Amino acid sequence: MAHTNRNVIYGLYDDEEIMLTAIKEANAQHLEIMDVYTPFPVHGLDPLLGLSESRLHIAGFIYGLLGTLTAFLGMTWIFTKDWPVVFGGKPHWSVPAFIPITFELTVLFAAIGMTFTFYIVCGLGPGVTNEVLDDRITDDKFCIAFDESEVDSAKAKSFLSSTGASEINKKILS
Repeated sequence: MAHTNRNVIYGLYDDEEIMLTAIKEANAQHLEIMDVYTPFPVHGLDPLLGLSESRLHIAGFIYGLLGTLTAFLGMTWIFTKDWPVVFGGKPHWSVPAFIPITFELTVLFAAIGMTFTFYIVCGLGPGVTNEVLDDRITDDKFCIAFDESEVDSAKAKSFLSSTGASEINKKILS
């Protein structure tokens, strides 16, 4: 599998409101935005980019349900079949006594499962390196990036300049 290099033209913005206005303008001009990078989550960005809601919460529910079943069924088997000891006058199968451990395993399974799922979906993990367009994107700058194969270079530079980008750069990503 051969990797191809992509020429990326990107503009850095100093404020998220200016960037959001620029994205609205790009949508109005039917410019194909490759990606948008921000140092923190920006409210209202997903609908502007046409991104659908994440389904990560469904995976979290399934992992939590797996933790609940593991705890509840495990304690049921332990206290009724494996080691049926009556202590403190409680019956062998005492649901109220199961609640704390069931809750804890539900949270534990959901947290661990969602962490692994998030890393897999985002392509993160040990040994993975991702190219960064500009180091300032993770600090205090907002970025709109265009793939030069999808948008005319002069048009992209003109657009970024007219929408208030404080800096316009070009980078080759492999």
